[in-house]
Amino acid sequence: MDKHLQGGKAFGFLKSQQDVKLNSINEVCFLTDPKYAEEEDLSSKLEMFKNKYMEFDLNDQGDIDMMGLKRMLEKLGVAKTHLELKKIMSDVVGGAARDTFCYTDFLNMMLGKRNSILRLILMFEEKGKDQEPKESGPPQRKTFSDLP
Repeated sequence: MDKHLQGGKAFGFLKSQQDVKLNSINEVCFLTDPKYAEEEDLSSKLEMFKNKYMEFDLNDQGDIDMMGLKRMLEKLGVAKTHLELKKIMSDVVGGAARDTFCYTDFLNMMLGKRNSILRLILMFEEKGKDQEPKESGPPQRKTFSDLP
């Protein structure tokens, strides 16, 4: 990385490198894999999953650890205990005894047939975004005639 980049520019450069790396994983491992040929709208799903992964792999180390998973779930409003986090981590990595998961593990979980708690939470969050937004602005003024 360029030594002259600092702060936001360095972070932007890091994120653009990460974007390129994850796009190549999408292309090589998933878009060309016949196993996923039947997956409906695969490229847009991969883009959505990539953006979600990048949101929580802030330093581009390539793996999300237990604390990253904890932050992810807290940000989604679903705080979990340490034992629940270990169970979710085990679901994501397919039962392997690891304390981190990589982007490929994440995609295998999101596109796979097994139901993971994390997958269900993330899919529920996306469905919530698709619903019509609530009215914004201050509430309407109430009068005495509005009282029951």
